[in-house]
Amino acid sequence: MEGQEGSQQPQLILANKLFLLTHPDVADIEKVRLRQEVLDSVIADDMSPLYETLASNSVLDLDQTVLASMRAKIDEQLKTLDEKIADAEENLGESEVREAHLAKSLFYIRIADKEKALEQLKVTESKTVAVGQKMDLVFYTLQLGFFYMDFDLISKSIEKAKKLFEEGGDWERKNRLKVYEGLYFMSTRNFKQATDLFLDSISTFTTYEIFPYDTFIFYTVLTSIISLDRVSLKQKVVDAPEILTVIGKIPHLSEFLNSLYDCQYKSFFSAFAGLTEQIKLDRYLHPHFRYYMREVRTVVYSQFLESYKSVTIEAMAKAFGVTVEFIDLELSRFIAAGKLHCKIDKVAGVLETNRPDAKNALYQATIKQGDFLLNRIQKLSRVIDL
Repeated sequence: MEGQEGSQQPQLILANKLFLLTHPDVADIEKVRLRQEVLDSVIADDMSPLYETLASNSVLDLDQTVLASMRAKIDEQLKTLDEKIADAEENLGESEVREAHLAKSLFYIRIADKEKALEQLKVTESKTVAVGQKMDLVFYTLQLGFFYMDFDLISKSIEKAKKLFEEGGDWERKNRLKVYEGLYFMSTRNFKQATDLFLDSISTFTTYEIFPYDTFIFYTVLTSIISLDRVSLKQKVVDAPEILTVIGKIPHLSEFLNSLYDCQYKSFFSAFAGLTEQIKLDRYLHPHFRYYMREVRTVVYSQFLESYKSVTIEAMAKAFGVTVEFIDLELSRFIAAGKLHCKIDKVAGVLETNRPDAKNALYQATIKQGDFLLNRIQKLSRVIDL
């Protein structure tokens, strides 16, 4: 999965196409084009293990001639790589031996043979001394993890990278790791930590191998909206020069962010509707689509109600450009789930806010924890008496 700076890894582009190919909301005519592009990529890189998997899942049609041709090419290239390793071990230095083993690792990654790629990366690591080069091997493993969406592998690799950084490592690689970890947190629904890591990486972003900078800004804005308070959102996102230079290129995103901050709720809902398709068709965000939709609506409804002690349902519906029935149903669900602190007076058609008192909440929590501590002490005293 080695690529030039500024370009996304071909395997991760392929992974996105495979995701769209199995997505129910993608049009059939679009899937015809995607299927051909996937097949071309698989054949071009001799991905026989992936080809067999896709054929067994009825994503691609199995052609034994194509499969045999790919296997023959793989055997031939493996023979050449093994000869280079043997030659390096006999006639060259440790650096050349490492490079020969790395070439074999990258070959297994290219043909999408996950198990053999991980094994060969371990062999390459045993030949590696420099911390920076060991970190590069971890990045290859992380890219494999994101290709297969193997979160266990990703989590272990991130922990391994952090331990390596205790031995040293340069800032460029440390900043790259932040983006990988941020993507991992976002993919596992930890939007708060993803936001912190993404915002830390805005001015130092060089992780083009996993996604373009536009996509990075897209993720940063989406996660920030449901994670930051209004003041932090203004300082770190709305006014951030790095975001301002890119946000206009992404459909609906600028209106989505600015209309929320400017309290233009009708425009916000319009932009939100435009963004839903992008979120739904995103490989990393798709599993959290419904959750994200709820969280965004919680943020915007809470912001609107923050300004009122009481407000008519009709006024709120008008502000959002929706019907009274829709807003009534929406708020009922959010209030029942404990997401909004207000109550609906259906007869008067009024919403009354009942914001929780922070001091009172702290007092109640202290009492509760105190009771728990006393109970534990009493149980402990009985054990000691025995």
